[in-house]
Amino acid sequence: MARTRFAGDAGLSTRMTLVMFLLGALFVGLIAILIAIFPIQYAPFIGLIGLGVAWWQWYQSDTVAMKAMRAREVSREEAPELHGMMERLCVLADMPKPRVGIADTDLPNAFATGRSPDRSVVVVTTGILRRLDAEELEGVLAHELSHVAHRDVLVMTVASSAGIIASMLTRGAQYGAWFGGGDRRRGNDNNGLPIWLIVLVVSLVVYAVSFILLRLLSRYRELSADRAGAQLTMKPRALASALQKITGEINQIPTADLRQTQAMNAFFIAPAINGVSLRTLTSTHPSLEQRLEQLARIEAELGRPAD
Repeated sequence: MARTRFAGDAGLSTRMTLVMFLLGALFVGLIAILIAIFPIQYAPFIGLIGLGVAWWQWYQSDTVAMKAMRAREVSREEAPELHGMMERLCVLADMPKPRVGIADTDLPNAFATGRSPDRSVVVVTTGILRRLDAEELEGVLAHELSHVAHRDVLVMTVASSAGIIASMLTRGAQYGAWFGGGDRRRGNDNNGLPIWLIVLVVSLVVYAVSFILLRLLSRYRELSADRAGAQLTMKPRALASALQKITGEINQIPTADLRQTQAMNAFFIAPAINGVSLRTLTSTHPSLEQRLEQLARIEAELGRPAD
């Protein structure tokens, strides 16, 4: 974690390290299996493609996320109040100020992305700017800044590489012809399995494991960001109010519009999901009830007299 005044979270650091190790091993295993399956002359290309995807995810994370949301970076002249609020929070947190972006969409949400604190950007939507008051917006921004300080955005981005490669292979293997059609794993005897079938099974397993690990990390990191943001501003009630407003307003957004942004759910402060229970293994966020209960506990602790 970067050295800031945000509250540290040993649990988050441990989980990030464990997830990176497991997904790194999964990534290496996937590349090794592909190299073993295909002719040896393809090995360098497979290895380079795998490393290239991981590097691209790391290097272009902020650009890709902003393009996905059609967001643009805004100057202080374009958004003076937003920049002023970010500057006050960054001084309070003793951290570099990220770039500031705005996405022109009615969906009320916010996210942070970037490969390092120096290359990070915090993006808010026009929908959230219209709906939240100053204290609520401050709570949301503090939540997003804690993601930058904890570097969990970077971990989530890089860790998704194994799942992206597995997803690509799964789609390709479904067509079979990409991997030699009916060619067998060993020779052309009828006892061997088709290469495309082996690739399909392996990639599905890798995708399923990475999917679950990333969501377990995602849910914990949201609770961690709620804690750190509320403790920085000393206004957990404002963040709780913001989460309630955001979730309520998202339920009013047409489902067709929500589908356009669901690829960003793991990075949003609240998922773009309408009418679906979040108490599942596949959810990217803890339930609203869990988040409000945690913020209520922090509110009580802050109001308790010191011994």
